Amino acid sequence: MQDFVDGNAFNLEQGQRSRKLFAAVVLAALDDAIADDKKYGNGAEQIARWARSRDGCQVLSCAGIDPSERVVANLMAFVANGVRTSVALSREESGRRNQAKAA
Repeated sequence: MQDFVDGNAFNLEQGQRSRKLFAAVVLAALDDAIADDKKYGNGAEQIARWARSRDGCQVLSCAGIDPSERVVANLMAFVANGVRTSVALSREESGRRNQAKAA
């Protein structure tokens, strides 16, 4: 019985690691699209094309994200903001946003 529980815990942990890996790929794709948007002005279209592609849908699914049109629209809006993912996910940026909303 103990081996069964350990096996399930190991499989769950491996699945979570895999999901994090694919989430990192999504964040990298967002950063690439933001860079394209600043350089060429077509980043939102690039991320939409990628998210609707077969590979993009598989990566989003493996990251635990439903590859729907709503997600594509939100990815495009994120790219249009032009804030890199590392900055957007930082605590400092979150604090600044909360202060701006409160003001």
